[in-house]
Amino acid sequence: MKKIILLFAFALIGFVACQDSTEEVVDQQSKIDMSDFYAYSDEGSELLSKSSNSKNCHSMNVLNKKLNENPGLFKKMYDIEYTTRKAIAAKGKPGGGGGNGNGGGGTPDPVPYVGAITIPVVINILEDNAGDVTQAQINSQIAILNEDYNNNNPNTGNAPAEFAGLVADVNITFTVAAVNRKISSKSSWGTNDAMKDASQGGIDATDSSTYLNVWVCNIGGGILGYAQFPGGAAATDGVVIGNDYFGETSGVYGDGRTATHEVGHWLNLRHIWGDGRCRQDDFVADTPSSDRSNGGCPTYPTVHCKSADMTMNYMDYVYDDCMYMFTDGQNDRMRALFVAGGAKASFVGN
Repeated sequence: MKKIILLFAFALIGFVACQDSTEEVVDQQSKIDMSDFYAYSDEGSELLSKSSNSKNCHSMNVLNKKLNENPGLFKKMYDIEYTTRKAIAAKGKPGGGGGNGNGGGGTPDPVPYVGAITIPVVINILEDNAGDVTQAQINSQIAILNEDYNNNNPNTGNAPAEFAGLVADVNITFTVAAVNRKISSKSSWGTNDAMKDASQGGIDATDSSTYLNVWVCNIGGGILGYAQFPGGAAATDGVVIGNDYFGETSGVYGDGRTATHEVGHWLNLRHIWGDGRCRQDDFVADTPSSDRSNGGCPTYPTVHCKSADMTMNYMDYVYDDCMYMFTDGQNDRMRALFVAGGAKASFVGN
C-alpha cells in the first residue's frame, strides 16, 4: 500500500512539474508583444530627413514596393520578427539562446546566438570596363565591414558618455568567397533588382542561404545603396552598393560605411529613427527615439523627440567618418537571426 501511495505521489509531482513547465512556455509566448510591428515605412517615403546633406539609402522604398507586389511578404516578416523577439526574450535564461548556447543548463546566454559568426561574401560587379571596381576597393570594403562588425572602428572612442556603454562587438567576420565581374554599358540600374537577374543583363545570386551576395553597380538617382530585409525572395537576397561608394573611394561617403549600413538592414536592423515619427520605433530598446534621419556630421547633442539622437549609429544617414557604432540591442537583434529556426540559421549550420 505504501508503495502505491509513493508511486502516486511521484506521479502527481511529475504532472504538476510538467504542467508548470507547459504553463511557463505558454506564458513566455504570450508575452511576445507584436503590437508595434510594422513593415511599411511612414508615408511611403524613404527620407524623413530635414537635412539636404544626408545619404540616400533606398531600402525602405524597395521594401514598400515588394510588400505591394507580394501579399505574403508581410506575414513572412511578421513571423521572423516574432522569432527574433522570442529569441531575445529567452536571452539571460540558462541555455535560452536557441542556437549554440548551453543546451538547457549552465551560464545564461548573454546574446541570442553565442559565438563568432563568419559570413562568406560573393561580390557581383557590373562595370563599364574590366577593373573599374578595383581589387583595392574590394579589399578595403571587406576590411571595413570586419572593422565595424567587430568594434574596431577607431572613431568609437569619440562616443559621448550617454552612449559609450552601449557600444557592441557584433563578432561577425566577412570573407570573400568569390568575385564575379560582368561588363555592361548600362548607365544606371535603378532599384528594381535588374542587376540580380542575368536575363536582364545582371548577375544571378549565388546560393543566398549560405552566402551574402553584394552587387556593385551604378544605381543612379543619387542612391548609395539598398538591401533586402530577411523574408524576401532568395533570388534577390543581398545588398546593392553604388560603385562610387564601395570600399575606400573618395568624398564624404567614400569610407565604405554604405555597406556597413546596408548589411545592417540585411541583418534585420531598421533605420535608427524607425522611419516614422517619435512613437514609431526601430524595435531596439537601447536606441533613442527620433523623428528623422541626420545628415552631415552633427554635433552632440542633436535633440529630437526630447532625447539626444544617436547620430553616430551605423543605421543613421551621417557622413561615413561620423558613424561608428552598433548598440547591444542591435547586436541582439542581428544575432537572433542565427538561432535555430532563425531566418539566417543556415549560415551557422542550424
